[in-house]
Amino acid sequence: MNSFPEHLVIITGLSGSGKSYVQSTLEDLGFYCSDNLPVALIEPFLMEVASHEHSDKVGIVVDVRTHDFATIFPAFYRDRIQKLVPHSVLIFLDATDEVLARRFSETRRPHPLAHDLPIVDAIRAERVALIEVKALADMVVDTSQFSIHELKAEILRRFELPGQHVSMLVTIITFGFKHSMLYNIDLLFDVRFLPNPHFIEALRPKTGLDPEVVAYLEKQPEYERFFGKLFDFVSYLLPEYEKEMKSYLTIGIGCTGGKHRSVAVGERLGRELAATGHSVEIIHRDCRR
Repeated sequence: MNSFPEHLVIITGLSGSGKSYVQSTLEDLGFYCSDNLPVALIEPFLMEVASHEHSDKVGIVVDVRTHDFATIFPAFYRDRIQKLVPHSVLIFLDATDEVLARRFSETRRPHPLAHDLPIVDAIRAERVALIEVKALADMVVDTSQFSIHELKAEILRRFELPGQHVSMLVTIITFGFKHSMLYNIDLLFDVRFLPNPHFIEALRPKTGLDPEVVAYLEKQPEYERFFGKLFDFVSYLLPEYEKEMKSYLTIGIGCTGGKHRSVAVGERLGRELAATGHSVEIIHRDCRR
């Protein structure tokens, strides 16, 4: 029996960057994982886990929730972990200050370093404190533009095991050009040429998710012609992207306000792609504005 697991993945990074999602993904791949383990307990934990059968793959989440983590972890990782477990990987998750601040605002969870500091100052203080930890990382992943599903697809791709196949995730994001462009997308389609339901008083308060809006668009000759060509084009491209081992593909569909036309087209495209076996996520960014 080995004294330590054969494979070890240590997950660290900025608070709010997605460490718990990476941990759950590794668990899906058969890793035995522990979250928020104090640095002093990592070595005895690994020895204990290694004594059990089928525990050759271990994942550990460590971060600033542990007292003095930023100062004690770098030397511990260099001097102990890398020597004890040669097949160890250190993942550092990052994200922009703006994205991290928004995530904390949405979840209403306190930042570990916040105390009496504004959230942005706490994020910046953590970023500075973790400079040395980040420099040690084998893999730095910026999660700013990843949805939960995209982050999972990226980790599955990087840690894919023999005999496993992870299908490409297609994310469709509908939006309004007047509310700002999307960024970090692979394909962009502008549907502002379609007649706008906004100018029909009865349809104005509705969205592209409502059957009345869909019925209105389906009566427009250009709608069916366009959608047929769009579906054929995207259906042709997806296998080509998969050949290049792309884990996720983001498609943006925009109209003026992101409420009617883009939503109807995006919803239908996602539904029909899913019916042909693709993994699809649909996000309507501006639908409820």
